[in-house]
Amino acid sequence: MLAMNYRGPYRVRADHKPDPVIEHPGDAIVRVTRTCICGSDLHLYHGMVPDTRVGHTFGHEFIGVVEDVGAEVQTLKVGDRVMVPFNVFCGSCFFCQHELYGNCHNTNPESTAVGAIYGYSHTAGGYDGGQAEYVRVPMADVGPMVIPDDIHDDDAVLLTDVTPTGYQAAEMGDIKEGDTVVIFGAGPIGIIAAKSAWLMGAGRVIVVDEVEYRLEFVKRWAQCEVVNFREVNDMAEHIKKMTDWMGADVCIDCVGGDAAGSIAQTLTGRLMKAQAGSSIVLHWCINSVRKGGNISIVGVYGPTFNMVPMGNVLNKGLTIRANQASVKRHLPRLIEHIREGRLNPKEIITHRVPLEEVADAYHIFSSKLDGCIKTILIPPRAHEVRAVQASALH
Repeated sequence: MLAMNYRGPYRVRADHKPDPVIEHPGDAIVRVTRTCICGSDLHLYHGMVPDTRVGHTFGHEFIGVVEDVGAEVQTLKVGDRVMVPFNVFCGSCFFCQHELYGNCHNTNPESTAVGAIYGYSHTAGGYDGGQAEYVRVPMADVGPMVIPDDIHDDDAVLLTDVTPTGYQAAEMGDIKEGDTVVIFGAGPIGIIAAKSAWLMGAGRVIVVDEVEYRLEFVKRWAQCEVVNFREVNDMAEHIKKMTDWMGADVCIDCVGGDAAGSIAQTLTGRLMKAQAGSSIVLHWCINSVRKGGNISIVGVYGPTFNMVPMGNVLNKGLTIRANQASVKRHLPRLIEHIREGRLNPKEIITHRVPLEEVADAYHIFSSKLDGCIKTILIPPRAHEVRAVQASALH
């Protein structure tokens, strides 16, 4: 099969790899029809995630058609059109029973802290991802969901990560009616988080980034205010000034360890790797939120340590919540939002690229070229699906 192949930082290519096979009676093999490049994939691409091995296939956002199932699979059959949450989870451990699918205790033997994720290095279990023609899906009875007939493929693939993650980012902020919410990051997650904040009752939504075309997109799509941090001397002071010197009720980190904005943080977190990624956005959240406020973190950081002002957290009485999104828990509600027209995730897709051109696609997304917001990769065997869906969009 054709698959994305990691060759080292900033080096990926389309290559041929052996087709996946059923390794356990609970497995399924899915023929991929849509897969995405996620902002989190850029942490891998930039060499920020430990134990990202040469030959690994990325991709934790994908949908497809079931090609084969193991002897014990009961809920899927060959030919089913399915969306596959990015979490690899067992469905039976303590954490899965509490719908904390991103914290499954049984699927990542490499770590007791990080749940298993498709295509996200051996730190997250070593499972090959969906930027390929085929992918092995373990525990197929609990992970994948059959896509309802009235849900478009482009919406479905964005329900495997970006939409639930943005939605959970807002949910973890415990937004109350009328709250002022500041979201750091105008990438796909931040864009969805901004829209979701309105759904949860926010009275004011402000999005912070440095890329003008992304700020213009989120301003138009999520009807929010925007701030370019390159035009601000002190981020916390600026947010305080915008909020009558109180600070935001809720701050949301949708950036993670690749954040820019501070020479010191870039040096220690991204170049020297003296901490688990740049923690500049964590500082901005802690210092911009009001006393007694809430901070939600979905931006990805490495599994070691970061230098954050914990004294400010204590003295301000802040509540911090963070996690990988529990995708499957959110799907019923998000499907309802899509059906009712409150959310239209596919509108954030700007680029559709053949899987054969995956190296160019990563370069465009990573370098923020050509107005790129969200990229979908189309495997060769799905080209005809691409043509049908593209005509449907027009």
